[in-house]
Amino acid sequence: MKATSLRRWLALFAGLGLVFAACSPGESGEAEEPIRIGGTLSLTGPLAPTAQIHDIVAKAYVKMLNEQGGLLGRRVEWVVLDDKSEPEQSAALYERLVTQENVDLLMGPYGTANITAAMAVAERYGYVFPHHTASLTYAYTYERHFPTWFVGLNTHYTTPEKIFDSYLTLDDPPKTVGFVINRFPGTDFLAHGQDEQRGALRAGGGAVEVAKQKGLHVVLDVAFDIGTTDFAPIASRIKNADPDLLYVGGLGEDGPNLLAAMKQQGYQPRNHFYQWPSPGPMLAAGELADGATSVTIFESHEPYLSNEGAQELVDRYSAAAKAGGLSYTKPETQAGASWAAWQVLVAGVEGCQCLDQEKIADYLLNNTVKTVQGDFDFRPEEQNYGGDIQTIKQIQDGEWYVVWPEESAGEGRKLEGPLR
Repeated sequence: MKATSLRRWLALFAGLGLVFAACSPGESGEAEEPIRIGGTLSLTGPLAPTAQIHDIVAKAYVKMLNEQGGLLGRRVEWVVLDDKSEPEQSAALYERLVTQENVDLLMGPYGTANITAAMAVAERYGYVFPHHTASLTYAYTYERHFPTWFVGLNTHYTTPEKIFDSYLTLDDPPKTVGFVINRFPGTDFLAHGQDEQRGALRAGGGAVEVAKQKGLHVVLDVAFDIGTTDFAPIASRIKNADPDLLYVGGLGEDGPNLLAAMKQQGYQPRNHFYQWPSPGPMLAAGELADGATSVTIFESHEPYLSNEGAQELVDRYSAAAKAGGLSYTKPETQAGASWAAWQVLVAGVEGCQCLDQEKIADYLLNNTVKTVQGDFDFRPEEQNYGGDIQTIKQIQDGEWYVVWPEESAGEGRKLEGPLR
């Protein structure tokens, strides 16, 4: 066809409003393409009982986003892969998400080891990396990582200090303490601290050292491997040591399994703390778990319900958890951290009105982000960690309640003393 004839046809089509639709591939249909957010979760393996909480949160949050018009006017698609509770799998799958699935954004996985492995991939490709449950704070020097497990950079000091300070307020405070610690990287760091100072990160610390500084006598310090289910030998050692306070640096179902083993020994701890338990299984342990404490950053009562999006989290998570058959349907620290991670990611995207990783990170580093856990200001000088916002909760009357400090306690609750 001659050039003059082509111009005539184009002019005719333009007059009819038909031209250029096929000639603008960068515009045609692009608005309908979803924004793809990728991540992994431990849908199987030993971390699955807690990871399912994060799975429910992710699906509920994405559903909410799409009901509200999506992100940047585009529908959101959540691309989640099963890392099987293995860091190596997590790293490989994040590589796949970036290079094969071509996701626009990343969300971190569940668990310290998996997050640490996945973060290396995010850093290699320059992705913004929000994550909700990593506690190996000293390892995270990547400038575009954004934690919502807001425990402070020196959590190996601040977390055990909160725990022991709460117990030392009792009329009959503990004088001895026994430690049972999962070798999982995060729980081990919280128990035994860090060998060297790295910038703003202090050397030393850990619950064992802090306990001694608080005047407590350590009568037991035993470790176990992740995935352990037979706690009978450890239960026997606990019974023999008989500490005033049992500190269990465990996660998931470690607590209920250890409680069952202690029952077989005819032993009930006087005071007992559990680092990161699955909330439902602990309550399901019934009388065995009476008085058990843990740390938290969100619970389904005031003052937490006044935070940004808190009631939305409670309503949506509770409905989704019930539909998913969970025994405990109230959102707590795991769900709160997870929801906050999604809030951070969305705040960055909406703040810069873009999907550019550098601009998203720049917005988050220079603006306060409101979350269900409170207002977050990411501090580059402290590896993007803010202050330690954790409080202490306890099982009382078959429910979890924040009991310390007083200004965060629910329904006038306070820490209850020894069971025996």
